[in-house]
Amino acid sequence: MERGVLDSVKENTRPGFYSTSQTNHSFIQFSGIEANMSLDLHPTIPQRDKASVQASKLQRRNTRKLRLFEPALVKMAFQKSFVMLDPREMARNPVMFLVEVGTVLTAIITVQSIVNGASLGLIVYQAILTFLLFITVIFANFASALAEARGKAQADSLRATRSDTQAFRLRDKNSDEGDVVSSTKLRAGDYVLVEAGQVIPSDGEVVLGVASVDESAITGESAPVIREAGGDHSGVTGGTRVLSDRIVIQITAEAGQSFLDKMIALVEGASRQKTPNEIALTIVLAAFSLVFLIVTATLYPMWLYFEPTKPLEIPTLVALLVCLIPTTIGALLAAIGIAGMDRALAANIIAKSGKSVEVAGDIDTLLLDKTGTITIGNRRATQFVPLGGSAPRELARVAGLASMADLTPEGKSILDLARQQATLESDAPDGSTFIEFTAQTRMSGVDLPDGTRLRKGAPNTVAQYVYDQGGLIPDGFQTTVDGIAGGGATPLAVAENDRIVGVIKLEDILKPGIRDRFARLRQMGLRVVMVTGDNPLTAKAIADEAGVDDFIAQATPEAKLAYIRKEQEGGKLVAMMGDGTNDAPALAQADIGVAMNSGTQAAKEAGNMVDLDSDPTKLIEVVEIGKQLLMTRGALTTFSIANDLAKYFAVIPAMFIGTLPQLAVIDLMGLATKGGAYSAILSAVIFNAIIIPMLIPIALKGVKYRPVGAGALLRRNLLIYGLGGVIAPFVGIKLIDVMIDPLLAIVGIN
Repeated sequence: MERGVLDSVKENTRPGFYSTSQTNHSFIQFSGIEANMSLDLHPTIPQRDKASVQASKLQRRNTRKLRLFEPALVKMAFQKSFVMLDPREMARNPVMFLVEVGTVLTAIITVQSIVNGASLGLIVYQAILTFLLFITVIFANFASALAEARGKAQADSLRATRSDTQAFRLRDKNSDEGDVVSSTKLRAGDYVLVEAGQVIPSDGEVVLGVASVDESAITGESAPVIREAGGDHSGVTGGTRVLSDRIVIQITAEAGQSFLDKMIALVEGASRQKTPNEIALTIVLAAFSLVFLIVTATLYPMWLYFEPTKPLEIPTLVALLVCLIPTTIGALLAAIGIAGMDRALAANIIAKSGKSVEVAGDIDTLLLDKTGTITIGNRRATQFVPLGGSAPRELARVAGLASMADLTPEGKSILDLARQQATLESDAPDGSTFIEFTAQTRMSGVDLPDGTRLRKGAPNTVAQYVYDQGGLIPDGFQTTVDGIAGGGATPLAVAENDRIVGVIKLEDILKPGIRDRFARLRQMGLRVVMVTGDNPLTAKAIADEAGVDDFIAQATPEAKLAYIRKEQEGGKLVAMMGDGTNDAPALAQADIGVAMNSGTQAAKEAGNMVDLDSDPTKLIEVVEIGKQLLMTRGALTTFSIANDLAKYFAVIPAMFIGTLPQLAVIDLMGLATKGGAYSAILSAVIFNAIIIPMLIPIALKGVKYRPVGAGALLRRNLLIYGLGGVIAPFVGIKLIDVMIDPLLAIVGIN
């Protein structure tokens, strides 16, 4: 897509603010400010030294490599597990709250047994049962706390960049005067001046100038990036450091309300709200628990009917209830959601809510920009094709002059090729007026002082421009354009006043393996739509080569918005990525809108995710993270339900087989009888407790992502986690029973 930032410095700055370098690392000079506001007038603004920057960068990288059970995080999570015993906290998880209530009840009954002088065996049984129920609650809390601790480690690496800094706040955008204030006192709409070596105090947009910025403190990547006024790469993030030049930034976030601040609160769990799917599953689990509570309560009068002389102990009923309700998924549900947010942040994706990460897993249609996502993104001019009797050197001269102020890689490559074929001055003639490319005009160029108008751009746009000037289209124009486009290259027409002088051929190549990756996405049921500014012929050639399902050619903001709405009207969920203000409507309309951190504030506000790396391919990774979250939740829910089913065959026969011998038919485990029902119950409760920490690695790391369809995924879950959930308790409870049965007999439990 030909999206030039034409004369970005000259057109987007006030007089006295200009570039003196021909490289991207431009030196910006404020002539007015330099006279009245030199560095000596605000020496109190500190510059961030290289050691501090390197430390932040390494901390950000290291948090991505944390071991699952990092000792410091385990200690923090263990301590918080006890804090989370607060009933107000536990009430958010109905299943585990029920277990906690049962733990308190068994503890009270155990104390009563001690006071009343009950037998030693009964007291030991009740005490062991109370302890097992207690550690079940602790393990559940530990899973959530460990997920939050890992998220907090990610958040701390970002918070290290959010330290209170001083900023030079200007009176207004065009003022040369200002005052030094704390970054916490900055408000949205304020203008600040940031110079080389200083830290950007808060999120904002560059409104004057261009500078090289080190974002390694938040991304972990060493390569600096260019941020400039007036284009789609004007967004800056608080805590990053300006490496060269000076820029004026308009603050866009109130103190404590930046994108990073909000993400920090989410991953730490402080403001995390349950997603709709998580709420629905919680309601289902609560309903299951209520049903089993009623069933368990009815067992007490039934027992009295069959054994009136030997009432059933309340702790035993509590143990039965805990074994039957879905404690496994109830314990891990919150941890799965928090871990999904953590994985997103580890990938440098800032999600504005947990819902957006989850919705990413249900996406049906992906809108991907061609340049930088499907292709390498470094289109270069490879050929000038003269038309209408123009000489090759003449076409090269016109194309070169029209590209003098085009700072895009395409524009620079046209200028390089033109200088190889024609004699060009280093700069356009004084008094020239540059015409900037826009998505609406799809054309750029220059008006020379002698009145000559040079244009280059999309062939149909340039052709219309020539028609409007009273000119004619030369023979062979459409054939040349179609030939270049049909080969997968991009044609750009070049005009001088009212005549077309030729066509430029721009070529790009597909990213290695991109076709296979799209094939895997298709296996998952996703449609991939390529968005490009190329004409339909070029778009179709590249789409066929890349293997995408559809394409939007000559894409305008309106075309993208219309396509998204059409997909949504068909019941599809759509994801797209953008960085410009013109992308904002489509980003807001899409179910998942990922804005590049380098983009404009309008784009970042419209999207529900922000990619700190500004990587066009990140959208695919976002979908994979979302699908992994849903796959993990589905797998562990399947395991939990199967697990409960198996425990039913362990506990019920052991409890009632003495009264109802017919239950021997379902006594599949054949549990030992020295400890009687007590042995079976304790074995089941022990297994119920220890299975939670054993599944924490899966909950936090997620099940291995596989690009398969929904049907294949369901079969795989049923085979591995469904069948595994049935077999594991049979084996585990039997082994535990064999080990503890003799010990129970020794202390008199029978």
